[in-house]
Amino acid sequence: MAKTIAVVGAGLMGSGIAQSVAMAKKSVRLYDISEAALEKGIALIQKSLSRFVKAGKLTEQDAQQTLQRIRTGTDLQEVVEGADVVIEAVPEDLSLKKDVFQKLDRYTKREAILATNTSELSVTAIAAATTRPDKVIGMHWFNPAPVMKLIEIVKGETTSEETVAVIQQLSEEIGKETVIVKDRQGFFTTRAIAAHMIECIRMYEEGVASAEDIDKAVRLGLNYPMGPLELADMVGLDTMLFVSENLTEAYGDRFRAPQILRKLVEAGHLGRKTGKGFYTYNE
Repeated sequence: MAKTIAVVGAGLMGSGIAQSVAMAKKSVRLYDISEAALEKGIALIQKSLSRFVKAGKLTEQDAQQTLQRIRTGTDLQEVVEGADVVIEAVPEDLSLKKDVFQKLDRYTKREAILATNTSELSVTAIAAATTRPDKVIGMHWFNPAPVMKLIEIVKGETTSEETVAVIQQLSEEIGKETVIVKDRQGFFTTRAIAAHMIECIRMYEEGVASAEDIDKAVRLGLNYPMGPLELADMVGLDTMLFVSENLTEAYGDRFRAPQILRKLVEAGHLGRKTGKGFYTYNE
């Protein structure tokens, strides 16, 4: 049983993963490169826990105990030493992830499992950066991590069945449902949602309907919680373009980015994080 979990990266996903694991009463160690980044991550966790308390899903005492289970640090070796499972949640850059996994391979105990939260990069390639490829696995979480029920487990070409079983059990202990997929570009969920979003962006570009009506049609007609253009703005249009280009390379023109997506990125309109994308945000 995995009792101590280290999370590498205290951004939106990393902090959410750390919170989810701590809520399951496991010991969590959270790493980032600076105290400022860690403070921001802890602030995100506090804000999220407050929402759980307000909704009646946690007591104040539960929220405080959750926070107390999270230990932070800026020394990677110190944070991950002794961890049973390490979950990496750094930006989607293959060379960066390989560098992180080389270090994790050196710093962690030999039986530790190393999981990557990548949403579309090759788990097999990341595993090849280590001397224990059988213990490297994809553990794809969804945003917001404390709320979303699914974890997509990605079995690399070298991932052992024992490693898959440990991550399945850990996911269940955290209260998540799992699916197991092969290590193919975009896995299942990223590939499926990208196809949907790219086609909706293409229809917007063609003038089939306004952004508002496309999102309304998908929310109300298909019962999605969020429209595709709203979601693209939240994810980041630069991220959408990055995913589109990678999927196009793997599968061909059906994933090619519409010109409107490329032009918005060229203009620096990346969605919510810049204040403008398919919509304009006043925040």
